Amino acid sequence: MKDYQHMIVRQRKWMFYLLALLVLGWGVTPWQPVFLGLLLGSSLSFYNLWLMQRKIKKLGEASADNQSIRGIGTFTRLASGALAVVIALQFEEHFQLLAVVLGLMAAYIVILIDYLFNKSTD
Repeated sequence: MKDYQHMIVRQRKWMFYLLALLVLGWGVTPWQPVFLGLLLGSSLSFYNLWLMQRKIKKLGEASADNQSIRGIGTFTRLASGALAVVIALQFEEHFQLLAVVLGLMAAYIVILIDYLFNKSTD
């Protein structure tokens, strides 16, 4: 369980770094709609990461106690992705849709990179 907690902290830390980099890109570069779209998608992706980690922890605790759990929040994560797309479509002059969709995948890319860099420690 301690390794899982370290993994969660690492992934959240990298997501914070990514969000800070996107804010910096939005403020400095002339591609503000792209970075704002990436920021919107990555922010909701960070929320999805937090939600998924919390639900998986509850699932592990429930299975250790021989209890059942309803789900791991798939519908909520899909709904937040749909919310990001609706916001991007509503405010097309501020957000680039493709950047929002790419930002929504940020947490999964962070998880993959975290796995690749830390699989040798297992």
